[in-house]
Amino acid sequence: MSAREVAITPFDGQKPGTSGLRKKVNVFRQPGYLEAFVQSVFDSQTDLRGGTLVLGGDGRFFNRQAIQVILRMAAANGIARMLVGRAGILSTPAASAVIRRHGAQGGLILSASHNPGGPDGDFGIKFNIGNGGPAPESVTEAIYRRTTQIDRYRVFDHHDIDLDHVSLQHINDMAVEVIDPVDDYAALLETLFDFDAIRALIRRPDFRFRFDAMHAVTGPYAKRLLVEMLGAPADAVINAEPKEDFGGGHPDPNPAHAEELYRETVLEGGLDFAAASDGDGDRNMILGKGIAVSPSDSLAVLAANATLVPGYAKGIAGVARSMPTSRAADAVAADLGLACFETPTGWKFFGNLLDAGRITLCGEESYGTSSAHVREKDGLWAVLFWLNLLAAKPGETVASLLSAHWRRFGRHYYSRHDYEAVDTGIATAALQRLRDALPSLPENRIGEHVVTTADDFAYTDPIDNSVSKGQGLRVVCGEQARVIARLSGTGTEGATVRVYFEVFESDPARQHDDVQARIAPLVDFAERITGLRKASGRSGPDVIT
Repeated sequence: MSAREVAITPFDGQKPGTSGLRKKVNVFRQPGYLEAFVQSVFDSQTDLRGGTLVLGGDGRFFNRQAIQVILRMAAANGIARMLVGRAGILSTPAASAVIRRHGAQGGLILSASHNPGGPDGDFGIKFNIGNGGPAPESVTEAIYRRTTQIDRYRVFDHHDIDLDHVSLQHINDMAVEVIDPVDDYAALLETLFDFDAIRALIRRPDFRFRFDAMHAVTGPYAKRLLVEMLGAPADAVINAEPKEDFGGGHPDPNPAHAEELYRETVLEGGLDFAAASDGDGDRNMILGKGIAVSPSDSLAVLAANATLVPGYAKGIAGVARSMPTSRAADAVAADLGLACFETPTGWKFFGNLLDAGRITLCGEESYGTSSAHVREKDGLWAVLFWLNLLAAKPGETVASLLSAHWRRFGRHYYSRHDYEAVDTGIATAALQRLRDALPSLPENRIGEHVVTTADDFAYTDPIDNSVSKGQGLRVVCGEQARVIARLSGTGTEGATVRVYFEVFESDPARQHDDVQARIAPLVDFAERITGLRKASGRSGPDVIT
């Protein structure tokens, strides 16, 4: 059998963003659109030829069809072996684990993460490199350059592969191994956590626990880990069946989109511990009775207590956070004498630090936390880490753990305000007003705080010395407060503007105030400078987390 070449012309806008190429489903379904991007990956990443490639996604609409196209193209482009998750399913952290465990040269992950699915929803594809992590900018730039020049793609004419059974099949000379999507991942997590202790905690009659898979990819993973391996009752995992449209919901684990879980746990106190994950399984929300854990605090608490968990009992090398994430982890690192790094938003920036052994834990404010065990955010890993901490500290609750942490390290009041689907011109102009004001802001007051520096964040990678500029506008009031604004690269419609607010409080008597009340002067300041709310015609942010 010989491969067929199909002539195409380049499509505009195929530059991968923070987490790959994301567009509406109807864009990806254009003849040749998916093929142009995938061929650009194969053309620019020549070391894939003769190697192993991992393939899978979050099960959203168009996932199965895209997998069949990619398999036929991979065979035509000299890939020797494909590892595909059964039913086309592989969570993003599981894909990273499979790449690393099997020595693959890379992987293609089909997901738009926390964005809605279905025929009118979003779709996405990203390329992960051989360390299991998202491709660095040098690779994504090479892929993008090729998309602007692409003139043909290569494909075999072949019947669809059976994705629903673990099996070995072939397309011409290429082996297609359909694998259980959970096995490698579950085996990895079992090496990190004290499953016996977690099992005892979950089985306690006074411990009420629930995990919401949001009809997304983590359903099969949660059922295997939490129910089959750790003994949780079957009804402790809800919305466990992955659906192409996520059951009509928005698979973003935050109080706005996991409203019922939040109400039952935080507002009504009906559960002692609850958690949720997103579309592709790399994000997590942690809730306790009467309290929601901010992702920034979650990273800090895990770093402060890491030695209580078997996989980190010998200590951690360091910690890293994205620049908009609160400085709670910095306080822990300073107290424990650990290295601490501030990177741009995007998990790919943690990869070099992890590979070099400079850090062990890392996280972003957008509900993403993980460690050196993979090279992606890992939602269920974070859930098991919290369960392990609760098991290792009998009598403690999520609320008491947070209160003790704040007393020791101080509390960083923190919130993110999202303005979604804003007209691109309005969003750009609002941020430009802030950018223009930066030189004049130092020594100005924001409520009780004084601005010390104001800049556009740039990052020099300490491992390879690469420089990333224009990574977010910062207004910093010493160690006491920050306001940050940036455009998000994860949306598919209009522009998403994220504005972040942070206030530090060292006095335990003032560490249990309302978050929005504490940041109100910063919110007013941001609106005065940017005029974003007024210009976009909004009464307030679309989402507050």
